[in-house]
Amino acid sequence: MSTIKWGILATGGIAATFTEDLKLLPDAEVVAVGSRSVESARVFADRHGIPHAHGSWAELAADPDVDIVYVANTQNAHYDAVLTCLNAGKAVLCEKAFTLNRAQAAKLVDVARERRLFLMEAMWMRCVPAIRTIVELVEGGVIGPVEAVHANFGISVSVEPGHRLRDPELGGGALLDLGVYPISFAHLMLGDPAEVQSWTRLTPEGVDENTGMLFGYDSGAVALLSCGITIDGPVTASVSGPLGRIELPHPFFRPGAFVLHRAGAEPETFHVPYEGTGMLHEAVEAMRCLREGLLESPLVPWQATLDVMGVMDEVRRQAGVRFPGE
Repeated sequence: MSTIKWGILATGGIAATFTEDLKLLPDAEVVAVGSRSVESARVFADRHGIPHAHGSWAELAADPDVDIVYVANTQNAHYDAVLTCLNAGKAVLCEKAFTLNRAQAAKLVDVARERRLFLMEAMWMRCVPAIRTIVELVEGGVIGPVEAVHANFGISVSVEPGHRLRDPELGGGALLDLGVYPISFAHLMLGDPAEVQSWTRLTPEGVDENTGMLFGYDSGAVALLSCGITIDGPVTASVSGPLGRIELPHPFFRPGAFVLHRAGAEPETFHVPYEGTGMLHEAVEAMRCLREGLLESPLVPWQATLDVMGVMDEVRRQAGVRFPGE
């Protein structure tokens, strides 16, 4: 597979960003886009120089030129879109939050396993070079055993009633859009928590507007996390141990540098730049896995996706947030 050919499912802003990042990779080619509207697909195709535009997900999934589909529609539709692609025999890279809940995610993983198809959550944070370097340093013992993780993803946005972020039908709320990043970061450093405690303020529509989370781990470590759509937050993170700590600047999910603090030593800054907007690194990982015949990525394994979805299920349960159909 000298050149891997991509199909793009959806035509929104994140699909556009990912498509432009793919253009920076000499061994990737975007050959098709699919949308529920052929008109929308054609506009997107013309804008980004894509040869084929399809007016349905099924048509995109059936396109024989497509090796892998990037799913970038709203998260309430991820399950149906990914299932359509898998049933058509296509590998998939799906945006996060991967699905609305763990049950949906587990079903997609089961289908991918049964059909021997590659499937990966587009948690690009786990593929960014600086984050991979931090993981290597932590695993190498530079700060000792991880004792605490702190992470915040808060943005202050004005969203009117009916906006996607306030709509339960679309999987709205801060948690699935923003909270998935700090939760995934904590999982990367500490794994699945033994206990989850949370506090949530809801919108009038019944989705989370501002959420704080405290995770406890069998090792005695803790993670203190928050997310919100009414918070002008720092969007920073840190991971600490007995020998020091690593601080990630804004935005922590796509750092180009980070600082290592150790007792008795001057702070050490590591510059680890990303390429493009940073999204291309998940594409590089997906293509590497395809070429090696892997069904899942070791950087974004299925179990990590399932664990994170399970944690978000529990946070929503504690808040009393249910999506239609659950």
